[in-house]
Amino acid sequence: MHNPSRLASALLLGALISLPAVAQKASGGSGGAVATVNGVAISQTVANAFVAEQQAQGAPDSPELKNAVREELIRRELLVQEAKKMGLDKKPEVAAQADLARQAIFIRAFVQDYVKKHPISDEQIKAAYDRMKSQMGNTEYKVRHILVEKEDDAKAIITNLKKGAKFDDLAKQSKDPGSRDKGGDLGWSSTAAYVKPFGDAVTSLSKGKYTETPVKTDFGYHVILLEDSRPLTPPPFDQIKPQIAQRLQQEQIQKFVTDLRSKAKIQ
Repeated sequence: MHNPSRLASALLLGALISLPAVAQKASGGSGGAVATVNGVAISQTVANAFVAEQQAQGAPDSPELKNAVREELIRRELLVQEAKKMGLDKKPEVAAQADLARQAIFIRAFVQDYVKKHPISDEQIKAAYDRMKSQMGNTEYKVRHILVEKEDDAKAIITNLKKGAKFDDLAKQSKDPGSRDKGGDLGWSSTAAYVKPFGDAVTSLSKGKYTETPVKTDFGYHVILLEDSRPLTPPPFDQIKPQIAQRLQQEQIQKFVTDLRSKAKIQ
């Protein structure tokens, strides 16, 4: 089985890294107002930020974009004014959502500033690439497995395999939804993609053989079949350099937040 992602890390990285990248400052200056709606001015700074966000998503800088942003901000201000007339801004749940949005803005600004001041060097990226290659090894394996809750169930599956039952048919008993309907197929992976007991079992098998003893992991008990193996060619450094850099940035911010939490007074 593949290594499980940690919920806390996923939430943190989603909040800190996956926020859209917005340019610090759009072209066209930041003074004045782009429009006034019922006496309420929409600042050029807000319009610039909106334009920059659209450009970050691939929209070309053009007068048409600026006009479209102006019209959108006018529509938004009209709706905000109507919401306030109805007293929606006084509702606790709406105020809470506004607080969350405000937090996201500050977090995004902080992350952008932190990444700018603490860039990941080419040396760090290359070192991480070399570690990745070392962990992946020189071989990848095509594996099937059947995952069950109890050891006795796994032993029964092994007994049936020895009697001539087909692995694909028995895989329907698996509690792994990602592979159950594919005959237990996990595709091609290096052992680095699996938890250690699973990976160790894979490397101990010969082609076409299955584990004759259940393999226990945190997920349950596995019966593993090695279908094939082949030399592993890692992706070229330049091809995955951006992904490695992003991961190192995420880890850097994760460590920073962990350090902040360790020093904070939390009750």
